[in-house]
Amino acid sequence: MKKQALLEILQDVRDERISPEQALLKIKMEPVDDMGFARVDRHRELRQGAAEVIYGAGKSPEHIAAIAKSLLTAGQSPVLITRMSPEAADFVSEKLELKYDPSSQVGIIGKMPEKDGKGTILVATGGTTDIPVAEEAALTAEALGNQVVRLYDVGVSGIHRLLSHAEEIMSARCIVAVAGMEGALPSVIGGLADCPVIAVPTSVGYGAAFGGVAALLSMLNSCASGVSVVNIDNGFGAGYLASMINHI
Repeated sequence: MKKQALLEILQDVRDERISPEQALLKIKMEPVDDMGFARVDRHRELRQGAAEVIYGAGKSPEHIAAIAKSLLTAGQSPVLITRMSPEAADFVSEKLELKYDPSSQVGIIGKMPEKDGKGTILVATGGTTDIPVAEEAALTAEALGNQVVRLYDVGVSGIHRLLSHAEEIMSARCIVAVAGMEGALPSVIGGLADCPVIAVPTSVGYGAAFGGVAALLSMLNSCASGVSVVNIDNGFGAGYLASMINHI
């Protein structure tokens, strides 16, 4: 149930359009949809401010479609699906109006919300290869009602590319910095920005990058203040956290 829907129920009680008992019944209706293979949390937006997000990896296309329908029935829109395979996207798009980004493997069903975040979220990448993870963060933030500015391929091997965008960096309310290799980008941005920086290590890099562990450790050891770190390739987690910060 959306917060706006709950507010409308309370207003109906105030204006005597429905009784308190009728309002209670509406609020109690199906907080969890037990589908056997999944227990869909229909009241998560009411509790946390954002609806349940479907993690697509490992789920069958049929299960993804069924969970999405349950959320839509409960009034959740848009429905966000992460790590969605192209095969699952093809299946779901036959049943629902799905917008799918093959690069980030993010699927969105329903109308995008109004941008009600307090400011702008900047999503930056060290290189072009980091874009799939960055797009997962950017699309997540947009699906949660944020204005997002993308700043891609501005890594430290050509620092002038980053410094030429100082105005965007210094005017952002939160920054998501996505990088592989040695993971230096968040530290550099952290030294320029006066807002929280969320560092996202990616699995991009040669052998000694250890699938993103090198970037993760570099980011954890950042000397820049105000830098926090999410897990390797976790663009969704970064976009979600950035949205929370931007809505405070």
